[in-house]
Amino acid sequence: MYTVRPCRKDERSAISEIINLAAEAYRGVIPADRWHDPYMSLQELDSEISAGVDFWAFEREGEVIGVMGIQPILDVELIRHAYVRPGSQRHGVGAALFAHIRSMSSRRMLVGTWAAATWAIAFYQRQGFVLVSTEQKTALLKSYWTVPERQIEASVVLANPALSKGA
Repeated sequence: MYTVRPCRKDERSAISEIINLAAEAYRGVIPADRWHDPYMSLQELDSEISAGVDFWAFEREGEVIGVMGIQPILDVELIRHAYVRPGSQRHGVGAALFAHIRSMSSRRMLVGTWAAATWAIAFYQRQGFVLVSTEQKTALLKSYWTVPERQIEASVVLANPALSKGA
């Protein structure tokens, strides 16, 4: 049995641990100039929370094994920092988190991820997300995220529901 629930303030260390353990999959895959260790420090996590990212936890038998953030920006919801403990990946944790978050909003959802993270792209596509064009990606990343130009170059954006071609 599991539950999906809001993360508590006293779970910052657990959130950080999950993010950093799961982000090891990026090492050697994403551009080397974008990798850092830890992937997300507690200070960066606090900054994301202060910027309005609400984290949700997937808890099984009293242990948080997955997290996913949602951040309302303008007319969309951004899926932020979706990570599952490596030993629990590919067992429906991410899908359960996303289904819960999707049920909370009827607004368009966007997610940005590394273009080289093919496993992440495939996960979001299984959840109904569609890759946007390169032109749309650049415009969306500049409108809804605060990321450096180098990250824009190395990223993709997926939308749910899909964007129209001219949007």
